Amino acid sequence: MTAARVLRLAQVSRTVSDLARAVAFYRDALDFRVIDEAAHDGLAWGELFGIHGARGQSTTMQLGAQQLKLVAFDPAGAAYPPHSQSADLWFQHVAIVVSDIDAAYNRLRAHAFTPISEGGPEQLPPATGSVIAYKFRDPDGHPLELIQFPAGTGNAMWQNTPGLFLGIDHSAIDVANSDESIDFYTRLLGFRLVSRSVNSGPAQQRLDGASQDVVEVLALQPGPPDPPHVELLCYSKPAGRAISKTAQPNDIACDRLVLQVDELEKMVDTLRANRVEFLSPGIVAGFGNPGAALVRDPTGHLLLLCS
Repeated sequence: MTAARVLRLAQVSRTVSDLARAVAFYRDALDFRVIDEAAHDGLAWGELFGIHGARGQSTTMQLGAQQLKLVAFDPAGAAYPPHSQSADLWFQHVAIVVSDIDAAYNRLRAHAFTPISEGGPEQLPPATGSVIAYKFRDPDGHPLELIQFPAGTGNAMWQNTPGLFLGIDHSAIDVANSDESIDFYTRLLGFRLVSRSVNSGPAQQRLDGASQDVVEVLALQPGPPDPPHVELLCYSKPAGRAISKTAQPNDIACDRLVLQVDELEKMVDTLRANRVEFLSPGIVAGFGNPGAALVRDPTGHLLLLCS
């Protein structure tokens, strides 16, 4: 019997404290556009997220061919943890491809954000692709990355897309154990491991705003090779803080990878058989056919599974 698998990373779902402020930031600083707005107040919404009586407002935004959903919960959860670092395990960034990183950085500087990288954009060495990148935080503290690929590198989509801000290349999440996470994402979800490298040195340290920075980077591709993909970041230095066992989806730091699955019911059965933690009671109706389910990966990141 063929195993169920993830077909694509459909979108990143990001919890925000002030929906209007977040929408304005992503629209004005990064060129996202609004494609949908919705109110969520039915019983199924709280059931899906494991928060009884929860309601919410969401705005779906698009950049290029990729989507980001901003969600404000009622009741609101915990604020983004103060003094967060790139090695803290709740770290999850959205990497935005740009055609001219200096112009994109200057555009960003006209808006309210918090730097992660030291100074401005940083070019990484050839061993890590010679990309130019810059990391920062949105008004809620969520990490983001601007990334410019050298000509002829990166996904072919980025070579033919016009504009300054082109789209979302990947979402990167910190993981506690690289081998355990590879097993989870490849064996249980059907991702393919397409690259594995270790990044360190002065340029990486300036990019992450951390001293003695050593991080293993694992690129995972679901289904076709179109963006976005998922990257796992496993820091051996510095040591990061773990995700709280009481973290809830309405907490600001609890982003969700929204994964489209070919056979949701079979996937849920597989995850249950492997004792994966569910926040939803299983598949919750009302979110497409047959519905959706919310689980945690081995580190504690949230995955919203849908058909």
